[in-house]
Amino acid sequence: MQIRIEQERRERKYLSPFASLSDASKGRLKPEEQCPIRTAFQHDRDRILHSKTFRRLKHKTQVFLSPSGDHYRTRLTHTLEVSQIARTISRSLLLNEDLAEAISLGHDLGHTPFGHTGEKVLNRLFPGGFHHTAQSLRVVDVLEREGEGLNLTFEVRDGIVKHSKGLGAVVSTAADGGPQTLEGQVVRLSDIIAYVNHDIDDALRAKVIRESDIPIKVVETLGSNCSERINTMVIDTIRHSEISENGIVRMSAEIFDALLELRKFLYRRVYENDVVAEDLRRAERIIKELYLFFISNREKFYSEYAGTIDVADPLERSVVDYIAGMTDRYAVSTFEEIFMPRPWMVQ
Repeated sequence: MQIRIEQERRERKYLSPFASLSDASKGRLKPEEQCPIRTAFQHDRDRILHSKTFRRLKHKTQVFLSPSGDHYRTRLTHTLEVSQIARTISRSLLLNEDLAEAISLGHDLGHTPFGHTGEKVLNRLFPGGFHHTAQSLRVVDVLEREGEGLNLTFEVRDGIVKHSKGLGAVVSTAADGGPQTLEGQVVRLSDIIAYVNHDIDDALRAKVIRESDIPIKVVETLGSNCSERINTMVIDTIRHSEISENGIVRMSAEIFDALLELRKFLYRRVYENDVVAEDLRRAERIIKELYLFFISNREKFYSEYAGTIDVADPLERSVVDYIAGMTDRYAVSTFEEIFMPRPWMVQ
C-alpha cells in the first residue's frame, strides 16, 4: 500500500518549504514500523485521540468547577477549540496541519482535576514541583497504555511540552527556548486565542461579568463577541506571521496588545473572582487531603487505588500521577469515600 507515501509526497509538493514534513521527523523514542496509510503525525494524532487520558478531559475543569449547565467549556472542549484554531492557521500558512492537530489534542493531557488550582497544590506538595506541561509529556511517554506510553514523534512531544505560557511570554521561538517547529508556535498562540475568548464567554454565561465590563479598547480592537474576536486574531496572525527558516508566528502589535489586555482582564475579574475563588479553595482542600492521605497510607494506596501504577516509582511520584489523572468528579467521590462518614446499616 502506497497511501502514506503518496501523502508524504503531497506534503513536499504543497506545503511551505519551512513546514515540518512527516517523512523528515526526528523520530520516536522507540523505533517502530510505519503505518501504511497514515503519516507519522496522523498516527500520533490518532494515538492521542483514542487514549484514556484524552477521554477523561471531558470531566476536567476549564474555569468553572463541575458546572451544571450543558454549555460551559471543559478541558476537552477547550482542547478541540485549540485544535480548530491551530488547524485553520496552519492550513492558511501552508504548514503541517496534521502536526498542529496532534500537538493541540495532546497539549493538556497532564492537567489535574480542578484546573490550575489542582496544579498549584501538587506543585507545592510534590518534591521537585509539578507542571501540567511536564505531566502531559509524562502521560504520552510513560503513563498511557499501562506504562508503555504512546511513543510519539519528537515534533509532537516538543510542541506539547512547550505550549504553556501562564502570565509569561506568549510568542516564543526555538531561539529562546520555545517550540522547535512553526506548528508548535501555532499551537502555543492558538491556545491563548481559544481560552481568552471561551473563558470570557463562560464568565458571561455564569454572570460573573457583564458585557459592559470588558475593556472598551478590547471591544473596539478585537470585536464585540467571541466569534468576532477569534476571527480578528486568527486573520491577523495569518497576515503577520513570518514563515521562514527562523520564522515566528505572531500578531500585529495592535491586536497583540489587545489580546494581552483581555488576558489581564480575565485574571483580574474571572480567575481571581471571589465566587470562583471560593470553589477553588474547596478544590484545593480536596487535592491536598488526598495527597496527604495516600502518602500516609502506602499499602492502602497500592492495594486499593493505584491500579497499574508502577510500584518501582517513588511513592510521591505514583501518588501525583494518580491524582493528576483524576477527573473532577472522581476526585470528589474519592474524597467522600475516604473522609466522609458513612451511614450505619441496621440489620
